[in-house]
Amino acid sequence: MQTSPPKPPPSARVLQLATASWMAAAVSAAAELGVADALAGGARPVDEIARTVDAHPPTLYRLLRAGAAIGLFEEREGRVFALTEVGDALRDDSPHSMRNFARWVGLAADRNTWAGLADSVRTGDPAFERVHGQDVWDYMRERADVSTVFDDAMSEASRQLIAPVVDAYDFGGIDTLVDVAGGHGALLAAILAANPDTRGLLYDRPEVVAGAKQTFQDHGVDDRAEIVAGDFFDSVPAGGDAYLLSNVIHDWDDEQSLKILTNCRRALAEGGRVLLVEAVMPERDEPSPTVTLMDLNMLVLCGGKQRTEAEFAELFGRAGLHLTRVVRAGLHSVVEAVRA
Repeated sequence: MQTSPPKPPPSARVLQLATASWMAAAVSAAAELGVADALAGGARPVDEIARTVDAHPPTLYRLLRAGAAIGLFEEREGRVFALTEVGDALRDDSPHSMRNFARWVGLAADRNTWAGLADSVRTGDPAFERVHGQDVWDYMRERADVSTVFDDAMSEASRQLIAPVVDAYDFGGIDTLVDVAGGHGALLAAILAANPDTRGLLYDRPEVVAGAKQTFQDHGVDDRAEIVAGDFFDSVPAGGDAYLLSNVIHDWDDEQSLKILTNCRRALAEGGRVLLVEAVMPERDEPSPTVTLMDLNMLVLCGGKQRTEAEFAELFGRAGLHLTRVVRAGLHSVVEAVRA
């Protein structure tokens, strides 16, 4: 008769939780070095891998051994390593790549910020400015090397929600869809590909939308996609039948979010709707570690938050909008509103 392994004592469980950051650091280091790309062609001895990624062989072995223990690699006889299915997602060219997201959480911009969580809880203020001397957005604008990793990381994270959102929400019947702060346009391109009668407009900062044209060409929708640069705190392009904001509102506190939503309401065509793609914070009887930790990430980085359905309804109401429904799409949901 098979029995369950014994439950670890509370002290051991706390040790596991407290050292989880060590595991994250190992994943980040493997991503930064490009180990998965070096193993894309098959299993290799550690000395060969070290030459490819320009690392110290004995020390790289220690990292790969730790990576094997957490499921990124498989260690074979003779210090030979191969990728696992999980490790394959650290390849730069994998369609499911999360390499840049793993790199981002290993950078000082993110890792050092989390060290200020306790102070953020004491004060209610984001830790980023206290740790780095300026807010996250100014920091990114001045450091192209960091912002490039961050933008690529957010694009990778967004790819994980694209298929569930496109499958779950009916975008049919929308003539013009405006994707506000839509990055490189991956979600908008997928929606347009699945809805051939819809036209799209991508709206984001000039330095961000510069990379979007190729995305639309790759999806074969560039003839139905327009790219406009601007600042959503000033205004958004007018006349859209729907305004899509994917993982945008969670970046901002209520007052800043209200400015964005009010601008979208003003721009809406008659009968239009606002669509937020967000990981909705569940009620107490539906625990979700991923969403609650995302909420803390928003706190320390930028003072934003993950919101409950009730909090979205209240925020919409202040912007002159009315929440009509929440459509689940995996971890995320599409939160829909119309003019009140």
